[in-house]
Amino acid sequence: MSGKKLSTYHHKSDLERSGKPSGGEPGDEPRFVVQKDERSSLGYDFRLEVDGVLKSWVVPKGPSLDPREKRLATPNEDHPLDYVEGEGEIPGGYGAATVVVWDTGTHRNDTERGGEPVAMADGLSAGHVKVWLDGEKLRGAFTLSRTDFRGREQWLLLKVDDEGADRRRNLVRAQPESVLTGRTHDELW
Repeated sequence: MSGKKLSTYHHKSDLERSGKPSGGEPGDEPRFVVQKDERSSLGYDFRLEVDGVLKSWVVPKGPSLDPREKRLATPNEDHPLDYVEGEGEIPGGYGAATVVVWDTGTHRNDTERGGEPVAMADGLSAGHVKVWLDGEKLRGAFTLSRTDFRGREQWLLLKVDDEGADRRRNLVRAQPESVLTGRTHDELW
């Protein structure tokens, strides 16, 4: 099933030439990854493991721990599970960039409707999910809610006001390094 879900991704990438990840196996628990992506401008790719793929959004300003801050999250095509550990250089012609794994860990679906659990795929289809992230940098509940902006599908990523919330600390600025290697973009090469 994930092959069909990854058709857009595979269509955009010559995987043999680009060296981009192409598959991967599900984890014991659903995983998430936030990759700091330095193309022509800095951005963050927020990815959740759902039904054998990584559902993906581009979050230009990166996640915030402040529940008052709404972060724009633009949907991107599904990505292979290998992206959980994807760090390094993506060559020109395939979205040339350097990428670090800014955060990774597991996630739990906490989406409910009327007090009843809602499957992650169903919540995404309906336009709202709540996930608990257990990462190195991001901990606690976050919501993703779909909205239409000027006729385009957009999402908002928000931190829930819980024990993981922090209104004073800008985590993106305070901890720019990879959780896998401790390196920043400048130190990759």
